[in-house]
Amino acid sequence: MKYLFALLMVFAFVRPSMAQNALPETFLDGKSIVLISNSPQARPSFSWETLANEIHPALVLAGGDPVAYYELEDVAISEEVQAGFAAMFSKRMISSIVILTRKANGNTVLNIGPFTNNKNMIPTNGMWSMEAKEIGQMKESLAAIGLNIKSKNLMVLEVPEFPSGANATASAAQRYLNRNPLNLDVFKLGIPLSGAAGESGYLNTFRYDLLGKSEESILAEQNEERNGLQAIFTQLYPHQGEFLSSPRTDADLIKDKVQFVLMRIEARESDLMQNMGLPTDSLTDGDRIVVKYYIRFLVRNELYIGPVWDADPDWRVSLGNFLNNLKIK
Repeated sequence: MKYLFALLMVFAFVRPSMAQNALPETFLDGKSIVLISNSPQARPSFSWETLANEIHPALVLAGGDPVAYYELEDVAISEEVQAGFAAMFSKRMISSIVILTRKANGNTVLNIGPFTNNKNMIPTNGMWSMEAKEIGQMKESLAAIGLNIKSKNLMVLEVPEFPSGANATASAAQRYLNRNPLNLDVFKLGIPLSGAAGESGYLNTFRYDLLGKSEESILAEQNEERNGLQAIFTQLYPHQGEFLSSPRTDADLIKDKVQFVLMRIEARESDLMQNMGLPTDSLTDGDRIVVKYYIRFLVRNELYIGPVWDADPDWRVSLGNFLNNLKIK
């Protein structure tokens, strides 16, 4: 009867396409890092740490060994920070990445994949996935799956741990330069559209506000974004630029005389400034979500954020500020 109940629980809460797939071997035989993206609009309101405490026992019952929890947005804030966290995870011999996403409607989605041992963190396909209407159902489903699982993880943590990511962000902060790049008039500036960030940007697609968007929706947003970018660049940028609608390697871009790439980050303002090595004393609301642009110089992998802090909640205002500030000598 207990076994029958377990099966019913799995089929009640696991999506049909996932019900027949076994949990990844890397999850059942090795340490996992858990990344949580939690919508502030979801009700009842939980902090991401609360979600970690809720899901940890269920992940253990399912056969996992989750050794550390981080907020997804803190890890995926930029390629540089992501690379710093990846180096930390490699040293801890992490074998899998678990991503828990709680959407605005309260639905929770769990994705598990092997750790790639580089800044990409996870592969772009082949992730194990499960979705439930709320965190309680997710816990029950994981516990039910665990009844029929043979895990090799024996010595596991009873409670979740929240290690500091200071080392990962500190190394990234050293690479940001608080000035403008030279030779923008000589080489082209690459302007990526949404979805063109490549493998290292894939982790961000699991954010609560991005997970589950259709390809049609992404293409529509790209077209709208391109039109807006074109208008702003025509007015404010006097040098050559090239729109990038798909991922390209640095080597390919350099061959095409694109030595600079416009980068965009959207996150809490205080987090952004700290990650870029800037003081936050002057902020009146460090929790507001802003967009910040900067330029990556491909040849030396230098990051230029400009001489003036110019982030704004509206990406159009932020981009206009940044392009205007490029004129500062």
